Amino acid sequence: MVSASKEMAVYCFDILVAHYTGDVVPPPAFEEVHFPLFVTWKKVVNGGEPRLRGCIGTLEARCLFTGFKDYALTSALRDRRFSPIQVKEIPYLECTVSLLINYELATSYLDWETVRVTVWKPFFSIQHDCKRSLFIGKHGMILEFMDPDNLRRSATYLPEVAAQEGWTKIETVDSLVRKAGYMGPITESFRRKFRITRYQSSLFTMSCCDYISYVKRARGIDPFLSLKC
Repeated sequence: MVSASKEMAVYCFDILVAHYTGDVVPPPAFEEVHFPLFVTWKKVVNGGEPRLRGCIGTLEARCLFTGFKDYALTSALRDRRFSPIQVKEIPYLECTVSLLINYELATSYLDWETVRVTVWKPFFSIQHDCKRSLFIGKHGMILEFMDPDNLRRSATYLPEVAAQEGWTKIETVDSLVRKAGYMGPITESFRRKFRITRYQSSLFTMSCCDYISYVKRARGIDPFLSLKC
């Protein structure tokens, strides 16, 4: 069973750094298999909780080589919710790669699980050495529904989102409805018509500091030598 790995996160950093340097991207050091995937970029500001800077992926299985190559840049530069990540932000970034697995059709809009677990671990940034909490969820979900104007809508949240935000199940589902673009009233009878596909994910998170350490150790070079931050 393939799991998200540090090599996948390294490859995403390689792609983003090469976008600004023009350097040749080293070949990926993981299996060329197919999975639905997401790439998430967050930025650490003043040693606080990382803030989302971009998250885009696909619910369809993609070759991991081309999938991570595409979505590392798409999530960093073309997430319409945010301005494109600038080169000066790279030292403060962390990258999470997610592989989506175990798709199941839920029996109702409440038939999914989330857990809130705080895991304290060292987190090293360029300026700070601090500890932070991570949030782990069991199920992500794909919401599909037909709005009152007979327009089909859909949206998804990765497994960690509901737990990280501290939402209840109803708050999570209602937030997904808004993410899908429907701004009308949300009633209980409306929710009962929703189609929910739940899934799980294998994920790996790497800070830029850990990326630099990995590249220096594995390749004997500083990936930032030609990067003008």
